[in-house]
Amino acid sequence: MRTIPSSELIINDDGSVFHLHLRPEQLADIVVLVGDPGRVALVAEHFDHIECKASNREFNTVTGTYKGRRMTVLSTGIGIGNIDISVTELDALANVDFETRQEKAEKRQLTLVRLGTSGAIQPDIRVGELVFARTSIGFDGLLNYYKGRNEVCDLDMERAFIAHTGWNELLPKPYCIDADPALLALFEDVAREGITIAAPGFYAPQGRWVRLEPQDPGLNEKIESFDYRGRRITNFEMESSALAGLAALMGHRAATVCTIIAQRIALDACTDYKPFVKQMIRTALDKLATL
Repeated sequence: MRTIPSSELIINDDGSVFHLHLRPEQLADIVVLVGDPGRVALVAEHFDHIECKASNREFNTVTGTYKGRRMTVLSTGIGIGNIDISVTELDALANVDFETRQEKAEKRQLTLVRLGTSGAIQPDIRVGELVFARTSIGFDGLLNYYKGRNEVCDLDMERAFIAHTGWNELLPKPYCIDADPALLALFEDVAREGITIAAPGFYAPQGRWVRLEPQDPGLNEKIESFDYRGRRITNFEMESSALAGLAALMGHRAATVCTIIAQRIALDACTDYKPFVKQMIRTALDKLATL
């Protein structure tokens, strides 16, 4: 059995994993992921009991109970790179023996649900609405670095999307990955299902033009018109593909639910979106408590 070198998995002197500063016993099986470190408190204020807290850089964590279910809420910060860190270290906490530095024989499955904000790219999706990323299209290329990506991705959808958009070969190859079907069923009565674009940036990768012109100014129109077996691309965000992809490779359940705070078609955005986020949090916690 492979022993993982200390250079590959760094464990702090207090027995916590390098970036998250969490110890294995501090992690619940249900993990709520948020981008904004300040949003951790919005989730944890609903907990019946707080068990522990940890903080390092943008990674804030609270573990407690909600309606009797043990849960962890963790902030990841913005972007795909932080999801790579967060999900890999969460999996290590669950499935690596920190004493022997070897994988545990019996694997622990985590439920990872990201609660985020997003911009809609279809005219009928309203600000304040919840969208469940049934499929994520990753513009980031992260999963292409991992062995086994073809076994978990929807290769037919990838080919159709690349052909439809005339994808530039200089850009990372997009990958299409589904959320966990059980989580899709759990949220189906409270969220619209969709195909979500996960972009590696907020500006040009999402078609925004401030001073630097996007390489393909018409890409968003191609994205909006893409139809795959009657399904449309619904929204942009920045983390869902890496979360779903890494979880699928590691044997965890994962999904992303976003509240819509911008309407890209109407060129409109809502800056006072906190009430929508609070409602999303309450809805998601109630759903996760039934698992």
